[in-house]
Amino acid sequence: MKFKDIKLYKNKKTLDNMLNKKEIISIVLITIILSFLINIGQEISKVGYILLSIFCIFLINITAKKIIAYYLDSKIEIKLWEIKRYGFMAHQHFKKSFPAGIIFPIIFRILFFPFSIFTWMAPLVFEVKSKTYRAAKRFGLYTFSEMSEYHIGLIAAAGIMANLLFVVLAYLINLPPEMHFIELSIFFTFFNILPFSDLDGNKIFFSSIVLWSFITAIILISLISVIIVI
Repeated sequence: MKFKDIKLYKNKKTLDNMLNKKEIISIVLITIILSFLINIGQEISKVGYILLSIFCIFLINITAKKIIAYYLDSKIEIKLWEIKRYGFMAHQHFKKSFPAGIIFPIIFRILFFPFSIFTWMAPLVFEVKSKTYRAAKRFGLYTFSEMSEYHIGLIAAAGIMANLLFVVLAYLINLPPEMHFIELSIFFTFFNILPFSDLDGNKIFFSSIVLWSFITAIILISLISVIIVI
């Protein structure tokens, strides 16, 4: 690969890491669905607050992941969480992908209806690919030209840690309680840290159990605090 080609790939990284049309549609769609589910039984005046909070939570998480992916010379694509298999055997798969990112929030809202704003908050996942530019590096974090589980785990962890950081900031600046930003952010991190399927927690768990345990401990402490307050 020529030097000018490497430079070209480097200059295009910002464009590749921006949200594409498909990602925007997924984010907007699931934001509306979650806002509707959470607002069932709530005052109409809170609809805008909840909608804004959910959108900001997703935006914070995705932006952090995009930034880390940028510095790892890779790109991620956000998509709706889908389950394609229900077992380990070759024939144990759905004919069509199961839209878990939409179905799970609905099921949880029905099961936990008495709890006002509690529902499944992990409807989006991401796929990561290394860039051609990355293949030119062979040192430090770039020992492997392809993305390793460790690198993928770092990207996933960055999103969750960003959400936790903004929980602290929201508490310090005393956001309006009608937004439920802190509670929703904690629920979001709790469901995303679960080591299951394509969720962030699974990516972090297989990259570093220590890192996963550390983040999980923080989330559980935060969750218990939120439950006590509620």
